Amino acid sequence: MKKIARILATTAVALAAAQAMAADLKIGFISSLSGPVAALGVPYEKGIRAAIAEHPEIAGRKVQLIVLDDASDPTTAGRNARKLVTEDKVDVLIGTSGVPGAMAIASVARELNTPLISPTPVTIPGPEGAWTVTVSQPFPLMVAGVVDRMKKSGVKTVAFIGFSDALGDLAYDSLMKSADAAGIKVVANERYARSDSSVAGQVLKIVAARPDAVFAGNSGTPGALPYIALAERGYKGRIYGTHGLINADFVRVGGASIEGLQVPSGPVLVADQLPDANPIKKVSMGFRNAYQKLNGAVPTDAFSSYTYDAYLLLADAASRTKGEPGTPAYRTALRDAIVGTKELVGTHGVYTFKPDDRYGSDQRGVVIVQMTKGQWKLVP
Repeated sequence: MKKIARILATTAVALAAAQAMAADLKIGFISSLSGPVAALGVPYEKGIRAAIAEHPEIAGRKVQLIVLDDASDPTTAGRNARKLVTEDKVDVLIGTSGVPGAMAIASVARELNTPLISPTPVTIPGPEGAWTVTVSQPFPLMVAGVVDRMKKSGVKTVAFIGFSDALGDLAYDSLMKSADAAGIKVVANERYARSDSSVAGQVLKIVAARPDAVFAGNSGTPGALPYIALAERGYKGRIYGTHGLINADFVRVGGASIEGLQVPSGPVLVADQLPDANPIKKVSMGFRNAYQKLNGAVPTDAFSSYTYDAYLLLADAASRTKGEPGTPAYRTALRDAIVGTKELVGTHGVYTFKPDDRYGSDQRGVVIVQMTKGQWKLVP
C-alpha cells in the first residue's frame, strides 16, 4: 500500500508538472536577425525581450519565447512559422522585419489558425488576413502625414524611389493617393532591390526630372542608398521617407546625406517632448526604462518599441481569453480577443481594431521628425 501510495503521489506530481507546462503561454517570434533587414530585426528582438523582462508572466501564466531567424528571406519566414505552430505548438506568432516575410507568415497563420501580431505594416484583405493584426501604423496614414508636410512646405512635384517589392508598392500606392488629393504631382517611380549596391541610374533619372522633393519608399540600412546617391549628384530639393528608416544603422550609413530628412514616426521617438497629459508618454517612458535596464542603453530606434507594443497587445488580449494554451480552441479565442481590442495605449499609439481594419492606429500614432545633426527632432 505504501508503494502504491508513493506511485500515486509521484504520478500526481508529474501530472501537475505537465499541466503547469501545458498552461504556459508560448510565443513564436520570427525576426530578421541576419541579412539585409537585420537593422530592423535586431531591434525587434530587443524590444520583445525588454517587454518580457518587465512582464515575465501574462494573465498569471509563464511566457515561453521561441526565437527564430528568417535571415531576411520570406521563404524562411514562412517555414519558421510552420515549424513554430506544428512542432513547437505556439499560441501566437509575432514577426517579422519585412513586408514580404510578414505576408508569408500571415499565410501560414491563416492556414493553421494561429493569431499573428505583425510589427511590420502588412495589408492582407479579406479572409486571408483574418488571423493577422499589425501594431505598425498603416502606410497610408503615415505617408499622408508626410504629404501634408510637403504641401505646407510648398512642394508641387515629387519623385519616388523605393524597393522593388511589396513594401515599395505599398509606399508608392500610398504616396499616389495622398499626393493626388494634395495637388502634388508624382513625376517618377524608380525601384531597386534591397540587395543592390548602387542606384546611380535611378537617381540620374530623378535628378533629370527636377522634382521639388524626393520620397523614398524603403527601410533599414538599404534605405540610405538613394539619399547618398542624391547627395553625390548635388540634389538640393527636400527629402522625405517612411517610418522604416528610424534606426541607428541607417543614421550611421546615411551620414551627412540625410541631413534635413523628414519622416513619420510613432510618438515614442519623441516621448520626452510629449505633454504629461498624453497617455502615450507614460507607456513610452516605461518602455525606455525597461529597454535601458535590459540593454544598458536607451533605445535609438523606433522598431524595438513595435514588438514591445505587440507584447502589450498580447498581454491585454490573453487577460480576456478563457481556456488552456496549447489548444486550437485557445488560439481561436485569443485571436478573437486580439481583434476585439479597444483603446489600448502603447508606445506608438492607441490601438483599436475593427473587423474590416486590422491596423489599430489612428492619427494619434503619427508625428513628423527631422534628421538634425545626427538626431531625430520633432517637427512642430
